[in-house]
Amino acid sequence: MDFKVQPTAQVDETAAIGAGTTVWDLAQIREDARLGSGCIVGRGAYVGPGVRIGDNVKLQNYALVYEPAVLGDGVFVGPAAVLTNDYFPRSVDPEGKLKRGGDWEAVAVEVAEGASLGARSVCVAPVRIGRWALVAAGAVVTRDVPDHALVAGVPARRIGWVGRAGVRLVERDGEPGVWECPETGARYDEKDGGLVERA
Repeated sequence: MDFKVQPTAQVDETAAIGAGTTVWDLAQIREDARLGSGCIVGRGAYVGPGVRIGDNVKLQNYALVYEPAVLGDGVFVGPAAVLTNDYFPRSVDPEGKLKRGGDWEAVAVEVAEGASLGARSVCVAPVRIGRWALVAAGAVVTRDVPDHALVAGVPARRIGWVGRAGVRLVERDGEPGVWECPETGARYDEKDGGLVERA
């Protein structure tokens, strides 16, 4: 076995766990979930049936990732963050009968490569978090987040841009629409409401 699972964790026998991945105490990984290599699943985290998780993903303590979520490589999910799967949640149907698995259609949250979800943030499915985007702690995401966007609030709104380092970008003096990372020096161009990293 080339991955590590703590004795109190529950990993379904049909789940696939990549090399170098660690699953900490009280975490639960459900049937047919797929986790890539080098991941960390924190204490009490939950990964739903059939969830797809890339390489080098961190799920912090008590993060809840409900099916059919898809997380790209290098994604960070902060403590107690929640990825929902039911746009119209109800415990019962209109006649008062308890809903079961086949009584509703699960919808996905997709988190693209390198994106980060802050502590106690909530992503209300269906929604896509773009590449290298950053969702602030406590934010509630109800619509798609563009690549490199920094979003905060309830509901979450874009308040800036971030680069691959996660640092807020600064607009260059005299160059409207040109953004620069103060940590790496990488430059980005703002076009049509989005941000494109220069090659």
